[in-house]
Amino acid sequence: MWYNTVLFSLSSFSDGGFFWLYVRKELTEAELDTLRAASERSRCRQRALRIIGTRAMSVKELTDRLKEKGESPENAEDAAAWLEQMHLLDDAQYAAMCVRHYAAKGYGVGRIRSELYRRGIPRELWDDALQELPEQDEQIDTLLRRRLRSDTPDRDELRRASDYLYRRGFGRDEIRAAIARYQDNFEEY
Repeated sequence: MWYNTVLFSLSSFSDGGFFWLYVRKELTEAELDTLRAASERSRCRQRALRIIGTRAMSVKELTDRLKEKGESPENAEDAAAWLEQMHLLDDAQYAAMCVRHYAAKGYGVGRIRSELYRRGIPRELWDDALQELPEQDEQIDTLLRRRLRSDTPDRDELRRASDYLYRRGFGRDEIRAAIARYQDNFEEY
């Protein structure tokens, strides 16, 4: 009878192959290796789903994380490609999210670029994501007012405030313009 012979089938959707297993079937070494590879690939995909379920990340971050967990580079890249194909992993969307997040925290373009680099987002996606960045004059003025509390700051206070803004990722030209606005309008602040 057929129910005594066929136990179950295991399909591997990535290569379109099927494994028909039944009671007392002896597997060749090649079939066993193929079955093990499909199992490892499936386990890696499940792990990738669990990882991206906790927080958004770039393709590079995910593959690096999977490799740290002991997955092979091929399986890690396959899992990332699979998630991209299902639109669960998108570097362009992640880059835009990072830009919004760090801009809201008061960081400048330089610091945001550094974060995009650190997170492994491809450079070709940076410009599109940075176009969403709002004008930062008000933000830099607010940060400068917090740092300079006196009406007439001395040279050291200006230097410290300038260094602070530079560390936050603002450019020297933006900082000079903000200091000039502060000195012109200090009575308004």
